Amino acid sequence: MRFEKLSNDKIRIILNLQDLEDNDIDYQSFMSNSSDTQKLFMDILDEAEEQIGFKTKDYKLMVEALATFDGDFIITVTRSLPDINTYKKKTIMAKRKSANLNTDTIIYKFNSYDDICDFVLLLKNKNIPGLITFTKSFSLYIYKSNYYLIMENINKDFIGIKQFLCALTEFGKSVNNSNLFKSRLSEYGHLIIKNNFYKTISKSLNT
Repeated sequence: MRFEKLSNDKIRIILNLQDLEDNDIDYQSFMSNSSDTQKLFMDILDEAEEQIGFKTKDYKLMVEALATFDGDFIITVTRSLPDINTYKKKTIMAKRKSANLNTDTIIYKFNSYDDICDFVLLLKNKNIPGLITFTKSFSLYIYKSNYYLIMENINKDFIGIKQFLCALTEFGKSVNNSNLFKSRLSEYGHLIIKNNFYKTISKSLNT
């Protein structure tokens, strides 16, 4: 298990199958958000507070869990103070969100073009070999002032896929029902980049 502090109110937790086995939780139970999973998650948050000082008491939490192709999990936790009208002492509210990487199409939403650029810059700094080929079939749309990265023909054996996904979860949020949402983007969205997403953005940043 590994913790990364992304900001004062946002952390990333990386779990592997061995972490689940050590807590007698299988893959399916973890993804179904069982009672055992919830207990494990609370223990993980306690450890996050101990290791990197990330306190969650009296905060509302937004949780996004992403399963990688080899069975690891990338969990992003964002904390915020509850609205004063719904605030309850010693209560933690959490919403769990997951993305299925076994689907044909994966879509991630970015709030701004700056977030897209920061995402690409982070990838460039990581110097991941073969990234241009890996993202060759990735396209970019704009729809209702938000940007959407559509990822297709994903190479599950790509050596840098974990690094790519970690960077992705730092700047974007997964979209549920990706195949259906892709149709909406095709009909109502504006296509900015048809293919070669990473190569195109990287080139624009160098000019």
